[in-house]
Amino acid sequence: MILVLALAAVLWGVGHLMGAPRSARISMIGLLYIGVLALHLLLPDAHPLRMATGESAALWLIVGGFVVLVWGYRRVLAGLRARAGEGEAKRAAAGPAPAFSDTELNRYARHIVLREIGGPGQKALKEAKVLVIGAGGLGAPALQYLAAAGLGTIGVVDDDSVENANLQRQVIHKDSAIGTPKVFSAQAEMEAQNPYVTVRPYHRRLTADIAAGLFAEYDLVLDGTDNFETRYLVNETAVAAGIPLVSGALSQWEGQISVFDPSAGAPCYRCVFDAPPPPELAPSCAEAGVIGPLPGVIGAMMAVEAIKIITGAGAVLRGQMVIYDALYGESRRITVRRRDDCPVCAEV
Repeated sequence: MILVLALAAVLWGVGHLMGAPRSARISMIGLLYIGVLALHLLLPDAHPLRMATGESAALWLIVGGFVVLVWGYRRVLAGLRARAGEGEAKRAAAGPAPAFSDTELNRYARHIVLREIGGPGQKALKEAKVLVIGAGGLGAPALQYLAAAGLGTIGVVDDDSVENANLQRQVIHKDSAIGTPKVFSAQAEMEAQNPYVTVRPYHRRLTADIAAGLFAEYDLVLDGTDNFETRYLVNETAVAAGIPLVSGALSQWEGQISVFDPSAGAPCYRCVFDAPPPPELAPSCAEAGVIGPLPGVIGAMMAVEAIKIITGAGAVLRGQMVIYDALYGESRRITVRRRDDCPVCAEV
């Protein structure tokens, strides 16, 4: 066996001196191995050549098996390195990913352990931009939970200021904020709760001249307004921008929520509510009253739907409307469909 190893070393050294490529030298040693193995298989026992090259073929078969294992391991390792390199290249091409600090990882740990969200879902939340129309009853809990969940950028539009009568249900605002514009009161509370989010306050009424440009900066919109004029404007703008609209509404003891998204085959708000009802059938909260916790229930559900849309978790309420009756503790789900003659989304 020592003779064969010496011959292999000579072949490798001579090949190196002659400038033969590594693959050619490996091939020469492989041919030597095959030749020696053939001698052991073809020649009779006690033949001088067999005695000079290790006596038994079993030893050479073990050596060959070991070499094959090493070669296979190196091939697998090279493949894994190549795949890792491709992944790094793709990530580099996509731009730097937002890093999570240790504090953020601990803060969002209950999200990250959810198999439907995990690390990729939390990263998607951090990269997302959500616009909330209204910082009142529905907007207050939605804004709080979106901020707590780690939404990267949250815009909030409202032209009102905090009043004493708001505090019975608009829990994001405090008594000390009375007289403060709602968007700035909400911003202060959201940033105090989670300094890792960016809040963009827009202290003005949403109007047609700014809606399209504003919506273009966001991935989805939540509508928590209390008048049909703004609701129709929000719906038309969201449809034109091709982004989902999470819509909530409430009165007295009852609330409803749905996701309007014609770009994904669901109806838009106008498909379901073609025209505003007579004023006497849709009184405001100031006129008809509203139980305090009800906006919290519907607003929190709006935040959940937004998180599901961003992370791809579960089944989003597209084409479905959930109606919650707080007085009797009942919920029901109804199917809503697109209208072929809808003036807003028929061409989408």
